Amino acid sequence: MEQRHLGRTGLKVSRLGLGTMTWGRDTDEHEAAEQLKAFVDAGGTLVDTSDGYADGGAEYLLSRLTDGLVARSELVIATKAGALGGPGPRHDTSRGHLLAALDASLRRLGTDHVDLWQVAGYDPTTPMEETLHALDLAVGSGRARYTGFCDYSGWQLAKAAAWHHGDPSRVPPAAAQLEYSLLQRGLEREVLPAAQDTGIGLLASSPLGRGVLTGKYRHGVPPESRGASTYHAAVVQPYLGERSRRIVDALATAADGLASSPLKVALAWVRDRPGVASALVGARTAAQLQAALSAEALTLPGEIRGALDDVSAPVHRYPDQGWTEL
Repeated sequence: MEQRHLGRTGLKVSRLGLGTMTWGRDTDEHEAAEQLKAFVDAGGTLVDTSDGYADGGAEYLLSRLTDGLVARSELVIATKAGALGGPGPRHDTSRGHLLAALDASLRRLGTDHVDLWQVAGYDPTTPMEETLHALDLAVGSGRARYTGFCDYSGWQLAKAAAWHHGDPSRVPPAAAQLEYSLLQRGLEREVLPAAQDTGIGLLASSPLGRGVLTGKYRHGVPPESRGASTYHAAVVQPYLGERSRRIVDALATAADGLASSPLKVALAWVRDRPGVASALVGARTAAQLQAALSAEALTLPGEIRGALDDVSAPVHRYPDQGWTEL
């Protein structure tokens, strides 16, 4: 599998990453082991987890697998901190909370460092300078090699990058992780240009549009799908409208023309977008992951990529319209 530099850093990551959000909850140890083995055998290196996945269970499960199945040195381990439990997006990115969370993650992971440590979301109650100082302390102590942010806006990324500018004692951010797919291209307005301008690499989460781009919802909601579950239905529902149907239909047509599958075409589209360092693929089973990994061999012809660009193009209105046409 192709390895790419994460932004303007020396860290290389596989252009498909393994997401572990279901580990320890929907994916048991046996299935997780099968996934990790298949991923590494395919040349994958980047494994993305979080202290919030299964309340730390995903990190602990990863440590069990790196203890015997796969050597820690073969992986680029990324984790996150700062998200709080409960309803709604709530975060605590204070220095005390973040550094304590990092120490807890390292204990669960059974390692002395993570390759990429990410702030899980913006906290308006904590000065950004305090958050950034915590990231620098983590890198300076050797507990994290690189740092990044999840779901930051364009101005937030730019401010974080500017804080490090010109001061060699401060380590600039390496990554921004956000949802990116044919169904969700909102980050192209400001986040992606900000990331590219500041040398921050993009990690694309949910590249299959929360499962909708696999095509399994074209004729209704399958009873075994996330869209039919009480826990996940609200996550999938926003992507089941008329606009999504048009995009999925176009995707299926493109897949038929390439003798491929909608899953592979959708993943290849995201993976090769400008600024994307890696597309993160999560799966409940090893079979699902194998299907995604097979997209590595697919490169989209220009005319098909252009057609998918057109049908999925986000609507730009004032003031975005003027900015994006400059």
